[in-house]
Amino acid sequence: MEINAPARPTAATLESATAESAALEPAALVAQVRGPVLVPGDDGYDAERSGFQLARQHRPAVIVGARCAEDVVAAVSFARSQGLPIAVQATGHGLSAATDGGLLISTRRMAGVRVDAAAGTARVEAGAVWGQVVEAAAPYGLAPLNGSSPSVGVISYTLGGGVGVLARTYGFAADRVRSVDLVTADARELRVTAERDPELFRALLGGGHGLGVVTAMEFGLVPVARLYGGQLVFGGEQIDEALAAYLHWTGTVPDELTSSLALIVYPDLPQLPAALRGRYLAQIRIAYTGSAEEGERLVAPLRAVGPRVSDDLREMPYAESHTIHRDPADPHAYDGDNALLSGLDAAALRRVAALTGPAAPVMCVVQLNHLGGAMATGGATGGVSAVAPAGSVGHRDARYALRVLSPLTGAAAGDGPGGAEAAAALADALADVRALHAEALAAVAPWRLGRSVNFLLGGHGDRPDADEVARSVHAPEEHRQLAALKAQHDPENVFRFHPAAATDRAAAALPAPGRGNSPDIRPADRP
Repeated sequence: MEINAPARPTAATLESATAESAALEPAALVAQVRGPVLVPGDDGYDAERSGFQLARQHRPAVIVGARCAEDVVAAVSFARSQGLPIAVQATGHGLSAATDGGLLISTRRMAGVRVDAAAGTARVEAGAVWGQVVEAAAPYGLAPLNGSSPSVGVISYTLGGGVGVLARTYGFAADRVRSVDLVTADARELRVTAERDPELFRALLGGGHGLGVVTAMEFGLVPVARLYGGQLVFGGEQIDEALAAYLHWTGTVPDELTSSLALIVYPDLPQLPAALRGRYLAQIRIAYTGSAEEGERLVAPLRAVGPRVSDDLREMPYAESHTIHRDPADPHAYDGDNALLSGLDAAALRRVAALTGPAAPVMCVVQLNHLGGAMATGGATGGVSAVAPAGSVGHRDARYALRVLSPLTGAAAGDGPGGAEAAAALADALADVRALHAEALAAVAPWRLGRSVNFLLGGHGDRPDADEVARSVHAPEEHRQLAALKAQHDPENVFRFHPAAATDRAAAALPAPGRGNSPDIRPADRP
């Protein structure tokens, strides 16, 4: 299988997008923007709509490759005048609701990053990725609250809350945000802060998908230049003991230690290292901001489980924090679900492992994140005060996040001919994968609080239970408040391509913006 091959669109969807684009007048848009304007059949159209997630890709009638906020304003105004819904994409890691037709704003060209070392802040544009921010902050002994992968986009990650390498010590990435530059559904530019618009600011930080297009963001950095971290890896014969030891251990460690446990059945492929090939392994990932000596003492109970397949815990510069998890760098097709948990016991975790391990009908990657600490308190620990502890991140009281992900292969991943055959293969593969994921997550039902929007991976936007998925991200009253704000700021549901946008099916069914009703573009609300 070639995992970098793009998913092939069906003839029907591309014909639909082509027909829709023919009825539009994109020439008027070309004159208004600095970036490229692409329609189906143009050189660069397929590359522009493609992202990290290959199981699903946008198939818009028009793409605007935005280079600046003014391009985004023009694109939103054009979409409204033409009656088009709008999707936004930077890297495509979290794509879970793709558009067939409509307008796609690609922000990958808006990749500016600026660090103010004296203020301890970073300002990033819409297409920036975490690796850029880590690199820019490191010379000053500062770090962002980035995730495990350096290629993930900053903006979408942060709007979902952002569970990062330092999460237990400093909280969610959303807790550090100071301002958000937003283009609204009526094509206005706003700078949103806690002082200027506390309600919208709060909604953006944890529930912000579907409220507009974020063109830039400023957030606080933290004083971290090095870590004690890496992985302890145990073989399949020690899985049960490692699971029990890890669960017990998480109840004993300080907030300065953030960790996760992954269960992976590695395929027997020649390109994999011999130590991994065909093996079932438990990986315990560690990030500790204290001293290496104290880190060694803290991990001793885990090492007592027994011999390790590998053990690379070490002192490292923060710029190497991405080596702790070693997330895949190549685009591929996948689907996943998750559960935020109030607690967990070893028997339930063993049940999850049994369902998803070597005997599972499809390959699964299971990850258990230890939460709590500053995530529960709004980031007000670790010696740095949170800027936005009142953000709308859901289920802050969760102690664990359990994630189940499965790669999709063959026709379901875009290999082979497209058309109806590929669509049917994807549907069949998703049915099998989701049934297994549901069974695995049912094992932890007694502790389930809801879902994390950051870990909704796959086509959740078109699931039969899409409304339930959206509501599970927040507590009921929080969801109702976010849905009301969504109705206020995007009453026509222009930004509808995200499964956790706080809107019910009734809002999603609202009529599209009427043709010829292009709003005035009002001046930016700038400081």
